[in-house]
Amino acid sequence: MERTYIMLKPDALQRGLSGEILARIERKGYRITHMKTMQLDEAILREHYAHIADKPFFPETVTYMVSGPVLAMVVEGENAVRGLRMLMGPTKFEDAQPGTIRGDFAHSTTYNIIHGSDSPENAEIEIRRFFGDL
Repeated sequence: MERTYIMLKPDALQRGLSGEILARIERKGYRITHMKTMQLDEAILREHYAHIADKPFFPETVTYMVSGPVLAMVVEGENAVRGLRMLMGPTKFEDAQPGTIRGDFAHSTTYNIIHGSDSPENAEIEIRRFFGDL
């Protein structure tokens, strides 16, 4: 079984969408093995988003991500990384099709509801970052 890191972002929790999103993940056949609510700070966001830390939109991303709690999860299943990325839809909300989480709920590319690891290798890094050694 492959595992991945999934995070429901502040807007998902603020808008009361976590139950619907968790149900979609489970109905697709994936198993949530670890879950916790967290309040992120700039230090962990600089680490997590190191690949965009030099972009002009990074300060807006930090402001958004510290605006409320997130729901961090470890999710397992066959082809979990690829399958959950398909379920989430593209990061750019305007490219996300109806029926995907972002296609149904995201309002913008910044406020895009959910994060999921983009590779099995990054999933393990992100799981360690947010959950330690499991």
